[in-house]
Amino acid sequence: MSKPLCLVIDDEPDLRELSVTSLSPLDIECRTAENLEQAKAYLANEAFDVCLTDMRLPDGNGIELVEYINREYPQIPVAVITAHGNVETAVQALKAGAFDFIAKPVDLTQLRELVKTALQLPKPQKQTVSQLTMVPQPSPTTLSLEKIALRLIGESEIMKELRTKIEKLARSQAPVYIRGESGTGKEVVARMIHDLGARAAYPFMPVNCGAIPSELMESELFGYKKGSFTGAQADKLGLFQAAKGGTLFLDEVAELPLVMQVKLLRAIQEKHVRPVGSTKEEPVDVRILSATHRDLAELVKVNRFRQDLFYRLNVIELYVPPLRERPEDIPLLVEKILTELNKEMVAENDQFQRPRLHSEAIEALKNYSFPGNVRELENILERAMTLCENHLINVPDLQLGQRDLTSILFTEHGSANKLDPFLDKVEKGNILGALEKTKGNKTKAAELLGISFSALRYRLQRLGLERDRKLQE
Repeated sequence: MSKPLCLVIDDEPDLRELSVTSLSPLDIECRTAENLEQAKAYLANEAFDVCLTDMRLPDGNGIELVEYINREYPQIPVAVITAHGNVETAVQALKAGAFDFIAKPVDLTQLRELVKTALQLPKPQKQTVSQLTMVPQPSPTTLSLEKIALRLIGESEIMKELRTKIEKLARSQAPVYIRGESGTGKEVVARMIHDLGARAAYPFMPVNCGAIPSELMESELFGYKKGSFTGAQADKLGLFQAAKGGTLFLDEVAELPLVMQVKLLRAIQEKHVRPVGSTKEEPVDVRILSATHRDLAELVKVNRFRQDLFYRLNVIELYVPPLRERPEDIPLLVEKILTELNKEMVAENDQFQRPRLHSEAIEALKNYSFPGNVRELENILERAMTLCENHLINVPDLQLGQRDLTSILFTEHGSANKLDPFLDKVEKGNILGALEKTKGNKTKAAELLGISFSALRYRLQRLGLERDRKLQE
């Protein structure tokens, strides 16, 4: 098996030699060039696995080379060596398509780790976002992968463009800020970036910053030492350490308290964290992806989010479109969602027959604004499947006019997470009320509710009410 081949471009002979020497223990063969012209000649004649380039070159700059390699040799990851503290140049390189950057004076350990990570990148043709969307890869997540993958389905131009961008970003180590409304699938976008990248074999750690109490935030992110506070009976790894080598996805990052924003900024800049109760810092190697449904730029303006942290997280922004911006994808989404829901229904009742949507129902969905996006579409179809008669979902079954339940929760509270438990609570109350009136007779209760007996039984099982043995048929 041939050795990996690295191209090193720098106009200073000592720095070229330093890079070659530092990569020698990794059994990597190197070619060196002192300018763009020599580099392009090497690229035309040999198949390189990775490229390192200085930013300043006699006949151009590293950005030009990054753009050239991305255009002509997209399978080669290229990293840029920048001047110390020059964040703007590093960001410019990442946006141009650089895999990563390293600042002078070059830390040899970091250089080796960077090159090792670059060599682990899958080749572009091995796997695509479309394949991952249809066949989700196994990895920890807070949602069912079968359901979350639905949020990237679509053949509209805006979704094709999104998938193309995901594939490109997967080959970079740049922090990505995923902007989009609740229910659009920001987590699945982060998962796809991770699964297609060099860190796919390592953990993907999603964390909802809004779900962690502020007083526990530091210990959750950075870990703690035994005895550091009451109840700390043993050392505990933080999420940064648990994601070692992989990706840390900070969802709803806008909810971070200002004091934690300072500590997060330092962890990202220094690539070190200090567990609570420890006197020593620990190195961490993770890629940071972040997301929120709120406008971070606006929060910066009103001093509710640190500007320096915003620029660190928002090296590259990725916009996930809401469902109302791609209504042509709704028929395909409906088909996929009904297929998944039908599997659940049949598992509960093998006599269940999958309903179909009337053409007018499809048109009604295409003209609906969907404040809760794909998550709301899933809820609408699940409800319609149990309410419809004769296996046909009509417009009234969709209950799109009942915006008192949907719009209030999605637009005023700004989070679709609250919709499911709210609807369950309303539904459970109605069912229990009907059962009370019929003295536990489910057949009569179904008639009173205006739904079929099988629909009521499915609802009882889903809501955990079937366990009440007093209920009669």
